[in-house]
Amino acid sequence: MPNNIRLTRLFPAKPSVAISIAASIVILSLSACGGGSSGGYASTPTPTPVTPPVVVLPAVDVSAIAAADPGSPLAAAWQKGAFMEIYVRGYKDSDGDGKGDLKGVIQSLDYLKDLGIKGIWLMPITRSQDKDHGYAVSDYRNIEADYGSLTDFDELIKQAHARGIGVIIDYVMNHSAAENPLFVNSSASATNTYRSWYVWQAVAPTGWSIYGGNPWKTVASGAYFAPFWDQMPDFNLKNQTVIDYHKDNLRFWLNRGADGFRFDAVGNLVENGANAWEDQPENYPIMGQIHSLVNSYSQRYMVCEAPADPAGFTAPTACGSAFAFNLASNIGKAARNEVAGISAVSDFFKTASSNMATMVSNHDLFAGERLWNQVGGNLAQYKLAAATYLLQPGTPFIYYGEEIGMAAAANLSGDGKIRTPMSWTADNNNAGFTTGTPFRPVAANVSTQNVLAQLADPNSILAFYKAMLKLRNSLPSIAQGSYEAAFVSGSVMGYQRTFGNERTLVLINYGTNTANVSVSSLPASANLNNAFPTDGAATSADSSGTAQIAMAAQSVRVFVIK
Repeated sequence: MPNNIRLTRLFPAKPSVAISIAASIVILSLSACGGGSSGGYASTPTPTPVTPPVVVLPAVDVSAIAAADPGSPLAAAWQKGAFMEIYVRGYKDSDGDGKGDLKGVIQSLDYLKDLGIKGIWLMPITRSQDKDHGYAVSDYRNIEADYGSLTDFDELIKQAHARGIGVIIDYVMNHSAAENPLFVNSSASATNTYRSWYVWQAVAPTGWSIYGGNPWKTVASGAYFAPFWDQMPDFNLKNQTVIDYHKDNLRFWLNRGADGFRFDAVGNLVENGANAWEDQPENYPIMGQIHSLVNSYSQRYMVCEAPADPAGFTAPTACGSAFAFNLASNIGKAARNEVAGISAVSDFFKTASSNMATMVSNHDLFAGERLWNQVGGNLAQYKLAAATYLLQPGTPFIYYGEEIGMAAAANLSGDGKIRTPMSWTADNNNAGFTTGTPFRPVAANVSTQNVLAQLADPNSILAFYKAMLKLRNSLPSIAQGSYEAAFVSGSVMGYQRTFGNERTLVLINYGTNTANVSVSSLPASANLNNAFPTDGAATSADSSGTAQIAMAAQSVRVFVIK
């Protein structure tokens, strides 16, 4: 999430969070001249103080939550299936107020199941100050009012589980909203009980610059640290009490049946100086504590956002999984037949953990434009990019609308243009997202790239996504297998996946010309049976384990090796 441009753009100037107490007013009265000694003044009376106003600080809820694991009905290794990243405000509106909600997500579960989705990542659904992206959390234990209630959340978990789909939720551990009662208390004075829960200095330090701005914000009681937005102050995560508070919040959701979490901005948890504020040594064991907590519940999964060090946070002593930001841009390059991109994609999982999470775009522009915009609407390239991340190791995350080729909004800028209402129909006014007026303009290509139109088209992007996810869901080697014998030959990338006794071969030709490829490292005289596409004659390897395979331009082929 580190993207100060996004955060400062979306919201108005901050409301005051400093609490000031009026100074006592002392009234002095002087007696009239005369009486007493000649020419003298009357004696000055004792000053009368005026009682200062009583400042009532909001109550905080830091109550302990004990673990109560309800278990998991999900299949083993469910988290190796594909996830859909859902921006709830922009997904499906169930009540016509123009904003998406949890009931709208429930109404969409059959669509997600039919697509082949095994997990859902809900962007922040807790109550927030920003009322938009949700990363300024004002209440960690309740649902954003626009989205519904805890009862709606419980129903979503129940209905998703009934369809074999897990649900993870976004959790913001690095910072809260300035309106969060904890920060309001913390900002009241230097002696407040919760002062040490946030990062404070008596006077703002100098020499700091993060994302092009000064992260220190001065108010009446001192200076607090808020690098993303002045309304999102950082927690002091050197304070174990604060970490324990977050653990209680996580148990609150895990006890309700949540299947895990996506953690925001884990590279920013601890700061040790103006030049030591990202990926500090303390961050990894902090997330290791959280990983242990999540793993203490059955069949749970967590993934972290750490753009500067995905591999480091994928370690089991840290998050156990992190987004492969360093792979995402190369997938688009490979799809456009750029040689460096093809080589980078081929090499990535030779060393990277198979627990990494893959993607081609997400809700932040710093991660890349929507895929449609990356490839300029080229349908063949779009499908090649989809095949690339859906067939490789890792856990793939599909940003909502990616499965139909949604574009950014034409008349918006910043992150808002890639967080538009989901294109369910061709309606240029509401995209079938709502019966009311959408909270934001719809995608630029809604008239052609929408669910309703593509459900009837066997050659659509949606149909291609279904085919790729069917492979992932039906072939354990694709979802969970090793990554072996990877090679690049011209514009063709190939590799083998093995799980148990099942072995598959994946070939992708990114080029615009037909290619004849020599594939080695196969079992001697093995039969290569077509898994995708399913038509065409079977191919065999010779006695040395080499097969000659013709690849059409911009095509994908998957074989089961027998």
